[in-house]
Amino acid sequence: MADRIAFPVQLVQPDGQRVHRPDYAALVSDVGPEQLRALYEDLVVSRRIDTEATALQRQGQLGIWAPLLGQEAAQVGSARALERDDYIFTSYREHAVAYCRGVDPDVMTRMWRGCAHSGWDPATVNMTNPAIVVGAQGLHATGYALGAHLDGAEIATVVYFGDGATSQGDLSEALGFAASLAAPVVFFCQNNQWAISEPVHLQSPTPIAARAAGYGMPAVQVDGNDVLAVLAVTREAARRARDGGGPSFVEAVTYRMGPHTTSDDPTRYRTAAESELWRARDPIDRMRRLLEREGLFDAEFDARVRGRADDVAARLRAGALEAPDPGPDELFEHVYATGHPLIDEERAAYRAYLDTLTTGEEAAS
Repeated sequence: MADRIAFPVQLVQPDGQRVHRPDYAALVSDVGPEQLRALYEDLVVSRRIDTEATALQRQGQLGIWAPLLGQEAAQVGSARALERDDYIFTSYREHAVAYCRGVDPDVMTRMWRGCAHSGWDPATVNMTNPAIVVGAQGLHATGYALGAHLDGAEIATVVYFGDGATSQGDLSEALGFAASLAAPVVFFCQNNQWAISEPVHLQSPTPIAARAAGYGMPAVQVDGNDVLAVLAVTREAARRARDGGGPSFVEAVTYRMGPHTTSDDPTRYRTAAESELWRARDPIDRMRRLLEREGLFDAEFDARVRGRADDVAARLRAGALEAPDPGPDELFEHVYATGHPLIDEERAAYRAYLDTLTTGEEAAS
């Protein structure tokens, strides 16, 4: 296990050259030319979704947005490693995961616009709504995985979180429960080097993946800007979960090229030199260079991918601008899986209160 952390798994170098790793290359041996092109398209479309949503926020159409810029390979590679029955728990930055799971671009921004809880039904894509409380989704995922295991479902549960979440007690508790009870869950950490303005070296003196040993679960550190390597290690971890092998920990080493959210200014706490260093490791550039080396990239393909990205971005923009304003009752939806008398009581009380405001003043008693 130590070698899997001291030497992060990499299958493609930043210059596009393949790395000789037979053990992990075998896990993606079925990924041929068309699949490589499809992965590249996923990366490009995901970034276009992100830049379009960022533009919408800057134009006053969204309240806030958490950019994924730079983390596309970590999200696309892991999402494409999963099966449809696998279940995903996310934080607020997994827009590429949502795209890969089939979330309609028309509804991706609804939570950020304040007009819906999330915009999609988790049951249709087996992916939860974004978790805003940092690290809380680790507990949710572990509980769901245990329930699925007790039901005899041969699925993997995957939970996404950042390096900052590893400093939260909720995640530590989730890791402990998952390891002790052999829950079929994959803990997928996107180490993007910064917890808002806190650098990762102040959060952990050792690689984050090394912490898994203390809980008794296997871990692997992967080059998070290498979509093929991420695909390989996530396939391995997910298969282990489905086969009854218990939990695993994956640390994808990547970089948040943009701000933490659109309310943040990263130039206040990190240097231009650091940003440029990671920009040279851009995951999309790396995948394009691989395609070029293998004769899979040409002008026609490039135009098709750009066209697809523009189409998705247009749908996302239209969906945001045309989203209906929520009704007052929306506050009381999706609190429980089924109806609850307390919620019904609160809903009725709120409606009664609103009735007193129909003329702008409280009604006379």
